[in-house]
Amino acid sequence: MKTNYLLPNKFKKLGWVLFIIGILGGIFMYVTDFEPTEVLKMKVLSIYDDQIFGKPTFFKIIENEIFDELVSVFIIVGGFLVGFTKEKIEDEFIYKLRKDSLVWALIVNYSILLVAILFVYDMVFLNILFFNMFTPLLFFVIRFSVLKSKYLRDEE
Repeated sequence: MKTNYLLPNKFKKLGWVLFIIGILGGIFMYVTDFEPTEVLKMKVLSIYDDQIFGKPTFFKIIENEIFDELVSVFIIVGGFLVGFTKEKIEDEFIYKLRKDSLVWALIVNYSILLVAILFVYDMVFLNILFFNMFTPLLFFVIRFSVLKSKYLRDEE
């Protein structure tokens, strides 16, 4: 089966490493209210910077703690590498599993978001919105991996 949008299989291991490090880093950050140290503070390009008592600026170099950005990048890049790299045997059934898992992940994600919009408020809702950046990928990777491993077990 020819799929132009999938990366070569060699990226899958790197994807799992990045994804797991990102998820663990995110859990650590959330559970411990981790405040990064000066080691992770660096100058970065800010496309838009809106200070509370200042004038908004565009394209400015600022100093920022980058731990949360690194965690987010690891989750997103790792999730894409895990979800969108070819399997060793990429056939029509794997293609269907991938497509069905992606559709399922979006339906579940937006169903949860809809419930949150209707019944969750204040800072808890903002936390849900933050997590919502990552949950479609997380749901997709989990669902695809579970269905694929179940399929491979049934084949043996």
